[in-house]
Amino acid sequence: MQDHPFYALHTHGLIRVAAATPAASVGNAGANARAMLDLARKADDDGIDLIVFPELSLTSYAIDDLHLQGAMHRATLAALGEMVDASAALSPVMLVGAALPRNGRLYNCAVVIARGRILGVVPKTFLPNYREYYEKRWFASGAGLTGLTIELDGQSVPFGTDLIFAAEDVPGFVIHAEICEDYWAPTPPSTLGALAGATICCNLSASNIVIGKARDRAMLAAAQSARAACAYVYSAAGIGESTTDLSWDGQGLIHELGETIAESERFLREPALTTADIDVERIAQERLRFGTFNDAAAFAGHPEQRFRRIGFVHGAEASDRGLRRAVHRFPFVPDDPARRDADCYEAYNIQVEALAKRLDASRATSLVIGVSGGLDSTHALIVAAKATDRLGWARDRILAFTMPGFATGEGTKAHAWALMRALGVTAEEIDIRPAAQQMLSDMRHPFAQGEPVHDVTFENVQAGLRTDYLFRLANQRGGIVLGTGDLSELALGWCTYGVGDQMSHYAVNAGVPKTLIQFLIRWCIRTGQYDDETNEVLAAILAQEISPELVPADASGAMQSTEAMIGPYALNDFFAHYVVRYGLKPSKIAFLAWHAWRDAKAGGWPEDLPQDARVAYDLATIRHWLERFLTRFFQTSQFKRSALPNGPKVSPGGALSPRGDWRAPSDGAATVWVQELRDALPPMV
Repeated sequence: MQDHPFYALHTHGLIRVAAATPAASVGNAGANARAMLDLARKADDDGIDLIVFPELSLTSYAIDDLHLQGAMHRATLAALGEMVDASAALSPVMLVGAALPRNGRLYNCAVVIARGRILGVVPKTFLPNYREYYEKRWFASGAGLTGLTIELDGQSVPFGTDLIFAAEDVPGFVIHAEICEDYWAPTPPSTLGALAGATICCNLSASNIVIGKARDRAMLAAAQSARAACAYVYSAAGIGESTTDLSWDGQGLIHELGETIAESERFLREPALTTADIDVERIAQERLRFGTFNDAAAFAGHPEQRFRRIGFVHGAEASDRGLRRAVHRFPFVPDDPARRDADCYEAYNIQVEALAKRLDASRATSLVIGVSGGLDSTHALIVAAKATDRLGWARDRILAFTMPGFATGEGTKAHAWALMRALGVTAEEIDIRPAAQQMLSDMRHPFAQGEPVHDVTFENVQAGLRTDYLFRLANQRGGIVLGTGDLSELALGWCTYGVGDQMSHYAVNAGVPKTLIQFLIRWCIRTGQYDDETNEVLAAILAQEISPELVPADASGAMQSTEAMIGPYALNDFFAHYVVRYGLKPSKIAFLAWHAWRDAKAGGWPEDLPQDARVAYDLATIRHWLERFLTRFFQTSQFKRSALPNGPKVSPGGALSPRGDWRAPSDGAATVWVQELRDALPPMV
């Protein structure tokens, strides 16, 4: 347990929520209150900020005409008072279901309780009255009820469908409540609640179970969290409800921006809490980027002007409570094998079809590519082969050149030749060393005089010559030059301006991060996109270390290592995802990376990731490489991205084209981001 604020959930806009499935007692409000309080106390011990109970949880749902009995109303109010009194010693905000009379009508309500007081009461808007449902027999709809109060437990409490509840001391912790049928409606009340500012929309539900209904509930909860750009916490009635004519499964769901964060085991015979940490800061950042969200608020007449915002003091926890949500180590690569295969299929075909269209539109008679034997040129070449297949071109119209320089290894050169031969492209070799030697000599570079000076000029002379050759070859042979540089290199600026990993006629890999390229090649092997000979070469290329091979090996024979200089691509892709896609603060990115990467033995690794790639990184290491990423991304590399050629966007995590997801000044500074990271991290890191 660390006590520094860096380790606390609220520091990073994370709210721990729970969908509760208490043991119901049919019509026994006192027993139901005690069952809910038992779960609330467990939630308090677990650091839970918000707990959502099922619909009519004080009495249970399926009691039919007993809802209209005066004795039941009296018992409900007494049980509610008991819960309010007990809540004074508990930290979670509780959403409790209760039937409450007001002005000669009975309402199916969500009662919001915190720190010994009732914050407000929200009546159900949509009352089902079809098939097995008869709610209009007992309840009045809350539709149109705004600006009202209700007398409860000796206090006048806000009442109506115009309520959201906001923690005054925890930014972004803003709650809206709706009830069961409300989110089955074409116009769920939570839509307006989210547009009014709620980040966590909650559904207190009874919802009996029939075959397939659990899938429908999950679909609706996921869709509402995506459409309303919010989190959605859903709690359905479970054990103990009356089974006179119906049955119950106790489904609990927690979604965020369309993603399933947690779901319960159903049909449990024991009380349960389904918990997860919701990222309200991520939700707020998504709304900033999702302009349609603001347009929808305007279209709806700006609900924030009509909703009452009920404030409460929550009390922030400033200690390490762990993290109760999955943080994917490879955000561009799903952990789930089926989804990963689906994503790889889409990514691969996006690239293939984009390149096929460009070749068709350019009226080129050939495609020119430099092949090093490394990952990026390998992937670009296999995409090119498939694109030409679809166009009905013979593969020999791909003109592939390997161009060894002063540091080219025999292994990578052999891989380049093996791949070109296996794919059946036109393969040639141009030794750039004589031209490089001449250029270095003309420049009076020390290397040309026999001195072992391997500076950036020495490196870029080789890289630049390769690109010069490719463009002139394309001129000569009626082709276009295919770029090979990937999104990770562009994020880091790990490319030479005007050279093939930054400049080309078409940058087919520019929207694909390095980690995804590795999995795409594995997917191509596994799904038989190419023949066995090609697959064997692809597997060998995957196994080699990533290197630019521009500087000769040292005295020990060690070759130039890209990741030793710029950091692990797995971490850099993690950083890039949260900077570009969500705009998160560096300290929060470090917090998420620490939880994702600190334990190499933990689960969640893609099964086709080699064992030797399953590593751990401590917070100091994460901070080291994150600082360097921030400096490279915000300060030293944008001018390269501002001059990118065309290339397809592939990942929803973002692209770096100045015509697409990312626009930024080329002369900016990284000071704000680096300083935020330094200020927020514990001093020993």
